[in-house]
Amino acid sequence: MNWLTGRFMLPPQGSAFADQVDTTFLGIYWLSVVLFWGITLTTLYFAWRYQYKAGRVTPHQTHNTTLEILWSVIPLLICVGLFFWGLNGYMKYAVAPGDAMEISVTGKQWLWEFTYPDGSKTINDMHVPVNKPVRLVMTSEDVLHDFFVPDMRVKMDVIPGRYTQVWFTPTVLGAHTFTCAEYCGKDHSGMKGIMTVEKQEDFDKFLATGGTEWETYRDSGDWAGWGKLQYERKGCNSCHSVDGTSSKGPTWKGLFGKTETLGTGTTLVVDDAYLQESMLQPNAKVVKGFEPIMPTFQGLLRNHEIKGLVAYIQSLK
Repeated sequence: MNWLTGRFMLPPQGSAFADQVDTTFLGIYWLSVVLFWGITLTTLYFAWRYQYKAGRVTPHQTHNTTLEILWSVIPLLICVGLFFWGLNGYMKYAVAPGDAMEISVTGKQWLWEFTYPDGSKTINDMHVPVNKPVRLVMTSEDVLHDFFVPDMRVKMDVIPGRYTQVWFTPTVLGAHTFTCAEYCGKDHSGMKGIMTVEKQEDFDKFLATGGTEWETYRDSGDWAGWGKLQYERKGCNSCHSVDGTSSKGPTWKGLFGKTETLGTGTTLVVDDAYLQESMLQPNAKVVKGFEPIMPTFQGLLRNHEIKGLVAYIQSLK
């Protein structure tokens, strides 16, 4: 019966109020379908019923009070009903519960930065505990963005110089995609990531260690594979290519072991120490020909993530 309810055209429901959002949407959708066909079929009937016939005289109509009242009052009642239907949902979810966990969200070209209650930070990788209210307090460092999590039915503008809020209660474990729904520049399409909904104990472990996913790569010795994943998740791909093409930052292809000339005129060989320094203090030694625009990842990268990124760069011959 998905074709009747319209669920076939909606993403999975991942939050407590997703069903109410969907019900409101589908109510408006099917009302529009009924009105569309009602108006269309009536128009076609009138076109057939009153088509031109030789000798027919069309009576002159000035007005019809009953019809005028009906086509004014009925749409008005529908609009008032829809308004209060939507207002009910808005008021119910406008203010987060007092026990909601607060996560700060910062949008910037072109990545999302999340700050958790204990000060832990992640880039393009969000984690939340299941069945616990989460309040997002969001702002932008540059241009207008829009934080959108389709499965949670969460979507809110992220505005420079202001703070906006939205909240939800995740109910479905697993990965849920989020993205920027406001065109914000050249690499807007790369401003996306994964929200992982997990059990409380797994969430606590994530805050302490960054989760367990990296352990699989560690145990297999595939640090370069782990680094490639971080390259995509942390937004490195928005400024650094891996195929030798020019971008806002130096390409990573063939970078390790290369002699680079800095903006100061000095030279150095790209090694492990330089790469780690560039991730944590990106403006300390800027390569000649590039602007010092890279944000600092101090406090945002764990040791195993840095190790993976360095291994990935080393593998790009």
